[in-house]
Amino acid sequence: MLYSVIIPCYKSDQTIRKVVELTMAEFNKMGRNNYEFVLVDDYSPDGGKTVAALRALVRDYDCAKAVELAKNAGQHNAVMAGLNYASGDILIAMDDDMQTHPSQLPVILEELDKGYDIVYGYYPQKKHSRFRNFGSYVNYLTVRVLLKKPKDLKTSSFWAIRKFVRDYAVEYRSPYTHLQGVFLRITRNIGSVPIQHFEREVGTSNYTMKKLLQLWGNIIGFSVVPLRMATYLGYAFSFLGAIGGIAVIIRKLVRPVTAIGWPSLMACICFFAGVNLLFLGLIGEYIGRIFLGISNNPQFVVRQIDEHGKTPFLINDDGSVFEKVK
Repeated sequence: MLYSVIIPCYKSDQTIRKVVELTMAEFNKMGRNNYEFVLVDDYSPDGGKTVAALRALVRDYDCAKAVELAKNAGQHNAVMAGLNYASGDILIAMDDDMQTHPSQLPVILEELDKGYDIVYGYYPQKKHSRFRNFGSYVNYLTVRVLLKKPKDLKTSSFWAIRKFVRDYAVEYRSPYTHLQGVFLRITRNIGSVPIQHFEREVGTSNYTMKKLLQLWGNIIGFSVVPLRMATYLGYAFSFLGAIGGIAVIIRKLVRPVTAIGWPSLMACICFFAGVNLLFLGLIGEYIGRIFLGISNNPQFVVRQIDEHGKTPFLINDDGSVFEKVK
């Protein structure tokens, strides 16, 4: 059985070798000696340091393969790139910063051996900042509501899946990838197991507020619940408006001197106009994503594949080779 470890890399030249070598040591301890690493450089803006570190690993270890993206695609799309170029029967995703620590790999694989299709490692105690933890909590609530994720299922970026899950997952071609949404479409035979979360060894998280919001927004591509919410709120506001209108008429009949205030009228107009614009924007977001999906924007663009003992090639967007790198 071949194990494929997929690691999206972003400014990780100081940590990636340690992650790979410790993971190799864990596999050897478990007696699972048939493994490969698919290391995806997500166009790191560090002057080529991460690419150099990945190429050095490919040169030193025949189990390592580097996939160099031509532009930044985001963590989830980078993992999808790795899934496309992995060959394993079991596929494992890890981070490049030592927070998803290789020492926790046996825990996840032992849980997967119980018969699950997917197993997530989750952290009872996280070492993230308060801002990152808050973003994760909002994402957790949103996924539960929009994607109907089981209440007791806890997730992270450290997971293992079986080959058939990968085979179906890579058929998803939209650039708005949300891996939980993709996996929940494929199977509900999913387990989760508590693991230890380690401190980040170098630097700080690369997730900004903008990136967290973009990732959170990708969830709507897997659910029509927001559109249904617009319908429900439309019913609710229509009902409240009818009740309010009846109340105004009754009050005017009981007390003819009652004046209807201009400020309250303007407040109502502004409120309902805002609600209309909100849901018009939401519908526009869906239509925009349909348009971009029809336009076949790629999830990722591979510039080059580096493999041990092989001359690198430049790759077209469709995966075909067009030129050897000299």
